[in-house]
Amino acid sequence: MFNLDKLSRQPIYEQMIDQVEKMILQDVLKPGDPLPSVRQLSMELSVNPNTLQKAYAELDRRGICFSSPGNGRFVSEDAVKAIKHSRKQDLHELEVLLGQLALAGIDKETLMDVVARAYNNQKVGKEGASND
Repeated sequence: MFNLDKLSRQPIYEQMIDQVEKMILQDVLKPGDPLPSVRQLSMELSVNPNTLQKAYAELDRRGICFSSPGNGRFVSEDAVKAIKHSRKQDLHELEVLLGQLALAGIDKETLMDVVARAYNNQKVGKEGASND
């Protein structure tokens, strides 16, 4: 279910958050679905349980999942809405980065090509995932 790259510069807990969010957006995980326990994931992935707890705590904070004492952790009903809201805030960072790239002399057509390619790659991936 999860594929973590322990050699990546991106911290493990951030990889977990990104993968849970992606699975929710691709309808692999749906509202009400249980998430694997920290203990189970720790053993499966050979990752420190504190690292996984940090990821789950952040997902809780963002409103993407919730825990039910004695029952586990579940995808929240508003998970997709919470993720989309978070991603819309990322647009400001993208705008700043695009401005820096333009200032560095990268032409608009190149930037637009990269944006279109990234967008299309994700749309194709989502369509393929929903047809499974």
